[in-house]
Parts: sequence; structure tokens; C-alpha cells
Amino acid sequence: MSFINSLFYGKHGEGIRYLFIGGLNVIITWIIYAAFVLVGIDPSISNAFSWIVGVAVAFILNKVFVFNSKTHEKKEVSREVASFTLGRVFTGIVNILGFALLYDMGINQELFGIDGFFAKIIISAIEIILNYVISKYLVFIDKK
Repeated sequence: MSFINSLFYGKHGEGIRYLFIGGLNVIITWIIYAAFVLVGIDPSISNAFSWIVGVAVAFILNKVFVFNSKTHEKKEVSREVASFTLGRVFTGIVNILGFALLYDMGINQELFGIDGFFAKIIISAIEIILNYVISKYLVFIDKK
């Protein structure tokens, strides 16, 4: 088995695929955000649109490449879409409130010259873990 194949499909392959797809999704959302801002669309609207596209892209990539969901029935796919989206809304709220809480608790140190970046890293890690758990155990449930 080649190194790449064993990395993505070995013992910890699902987690590696999740992190890889997540990183790819971040790049996609940043590009969309930047493109919209560069053509003159308000940053808040650009951010919202890039989040919506990011959730849609993350759903498809996670369904197909990370969790290998084989559901194709309209009702089951609709359940996956709804639960995935609600999970992302929930973790988005956790991110917003958690960042504010960490920042107010004094985890507001500068990192790379950016105020509060350490709190942003911590809450992002928590959000990534929550998204993985929600996707694995509530969205893409293996019914074998």
C-alpha cells in the first residue's frame, strides 16, 4: 500500500481525510469571500455567502470522501442535509459565543500581531472537533 493510500485510508484515514477536506474547504471559502469583496460586495454579505457555499461544499465532500455515505434516497439525503446544516449553525454559534467568552476571560493575547488570535485558534479547534463528532455520529450514520 502506498504512503498516500495508507495515510488517507489507513487506521486514522477518516480523521486525516476530514482535516484535509476541511483545509480545502477553508481555502474555497476564503477565495469566495475575497472575490466577492474585490468586486465591491459588502464584507458581511460576502462572509455570509462564503459560509453558505462552505457548508454546501463541506456537506458534499464529507458525504462522499470522508464518511463514504451511500445514501441516495431523497428522504435520507434530506435528513443528512438538514442535520449537517443545523450542526454547522450550532457550531457557528459555539464559535461566536465561545470566542467572546475566551476573549473576556483574558485569552486575548496577540499572536502574529493579531489581537485575540490565540482565542480564535482555541475556539476553532473546538469547532472542528464538534463538527467531526456531529458529522460522524448524527449526520452520516453508518446503518450497517
